[in-house]
Amino acid sequence: MSQKNTRIAIVSDDKCKPKKCRQECRKSCPVVKTGKLCIEVAPTSKIAFISENLCIGCGICVKKCPFGAINIINLPTNLEKEVTHRYSANSFKLHRLPTPRPGQVLGLVGTNGIGKSTALKILAGKEKPNLGRYDDPPDWEDILKHFRGSELQNYLTKVLEDNIKAIIKPQYVDNIPRAIKGPLNKVGELIKAKLERQDAAKQVVDTLELKGILKREVSKLSGGELQRFAIGMTCVQDAQVYMFDEPSSYLDVKQRLNAAFIIRSLLQPTIYVIVVEHDLSVLDYLSDFVCILYGVPSVYGVVTLPASVREGINIFLDGHIPTENMRFRTESLQFRLADASDKMIVDQSHSMEYPEMTKTQGDFKLTVEAGEFSDSEIIVMMGENGTGKTTLCKLLAGAISPDDGSKAPKLNVSMKPQKIAPKFTGTVRQLFLKKIRASFLHPQFNTDVVKPLKIEDIIDQEVQHLSGGELQRVAIVLALGMDADIYLIDEPSAYLDSEQRIICSKVIRRFIIHSKKTAFIVEHDFIMATYMADKVMVFEGVPSKSATARKAESLLTGCNRFLKNLNVTFRRDPNSFRPRINKLDSQMDKEQKLSGNYFFLENTEL
Repeated sequence: MSQKNTRIAIVSDDKCKPKKCRQECRKSCPVVKTGKLCIEVAPTSKIAFISENLCIGCGICVKKCPFGAINIINLPTNLEKEVTHRYSANSFKLHRLPTPRPGQVLGLVGTNGIGKSTALKILAGKEKPNLGRYDDPPDWEDILKHFRGSELQNYLTKVLEDNIKAIIKPQYVDNIPRAIKGPLNKVGELIKAKLERQDAAKQVVDTLELKGILKREVSKLSGGELQRFAIGMTCVQDAQVYMFDEPSSYLDVKQRLNAAFIIRSLLQPTIYVIVVEHDLSVLDYLSDFVCILYGVPSVYGVVTLPASVREGINIFLDGHIPTENMRFRTESLQFRLADASDKMIVDQSHSMEYPEMTKTQGDFKLTVEAGEFSDSEIIVMMGENGTGKTTLCKLLAGAISPDDGSKAPKLNVSMKPQKIAPKFTGTVRQLFLKKIRASFLHPQFNTDVVKPLKIEDIIDQEVQHLSGGELQRVAIVLALGMDADIYLIDEPSAYLDSEQRIICSKVIRRFIIHSKKTAFIVEHDFIMATYMADKVMVFEGVPSKSATARKAESLLTGCNRFLKNLNVTFRRDPNSFRPRINKLDSQMDKEQKLSGNYFFLENTEL
């Protein structure tokens, strides 16, 4: 018997505007023409309703909708029995749930909008799964029967009977200052108010480097400080389930490893820890096993069965799940450094030099060694937060002047700042036509930059209404669309999911090579940094006191110098060639430190 497909119809409530169109979807539907109510637009409802039972999947309504509000997707029938949750008719559908295990860290990896936050809410007991029956929600007896025989049955029974306490570290830490009401508003006071694990307090404050900000008001904290504060607040509380939604954004490599160490220190035989993380090297270092979420963002998400960390991340990169024989991405994401170095020979006659410079800002002093850069070259700046990477970007851009000595050569500079605050009122299309009209209308720029970053999905949305990840992609297109000699790109990976990070690295790389320009990039996601870099500029020193920007050196020597300062070693995965962090004091870690190889360009395991 051939496998019949189940159909899901999604109507986007922020795009569907029945009062502003001629209801083309309803008028063009062949099923409606036969007299059946396949598509209805009730006078009182704000959006159209599509009957999934009557829909024949012809897709005419999808093409005819002037606002692009409809999605019709065929799903394999076997998923129909595994629906975990659906909010309402024609809305997002989550299939299956991740399976946490006591005493281990479960990592979740998948694109944005695929149901990770929904899954966390259900596992935290904050949302009752309705098994897709949004109009007739099941009781707990039916829900437990649905998960019978799986590890989830035990877990959900505990959530139900033992009244388990679950804490979620939120994804967007920028919103924390707004949520804090009342007389307590300083970091130290808030941590003290929540302190339940007395024995862990000192370790949390020391490892997350919170000592210097204990007396500071939360509203005055930077992104990285807010992130460390949020992780600290979660770790000092006593709970049975700890959930961390993207704990590494805004943090530098050293702080990411410290956060991973603190999160792992929560583990006990009866404690569950779940982490959503897009930095694959941190996810690898942090987790004991992973679940992948795949599907179509904002339409449906499917959770895979748990896999070992190495195998799970490789499956995610490959885009194919062997156990289910399911391909969820057309091409695999590779990290062969061959494609990082298969560029045209750099034309050294076009090299530019910049002099030695110093810059003092308040208590902080940055010393810049003299250096040079060439066309078609990407230089990645590596260093801890507060060692002057953004200051050097501004010096090179001419936005600030050095204390003494000659300035950097006068060049046209395009800069993507670290923090993106949208002030423009209008749509993304209007913004591009105003700021980068020539590039935006150029077919080559569209093929190389706009299309791969999937800007067409958000092109007619208001800039003010975009999410963090969407704003980041718009800012990258804006920066690359300016005509400049040097492109300074500050943390392009913030808010992007793992898949978008790799696509974004490829876009920046291809653009810089094709346009024969130079890029300086600040990036803390180590996989992204090593994928893009031709050369590495290491920043050494004491954060917020004094630091030195070394001249750019080759990828191998630069990464070795940087990792030696951090006392961390990386190896390469034999299958996907991605960099993997060695566990501290493991056999591999000790061997590499002895030989002085903190970072491998070539894969040593083959």
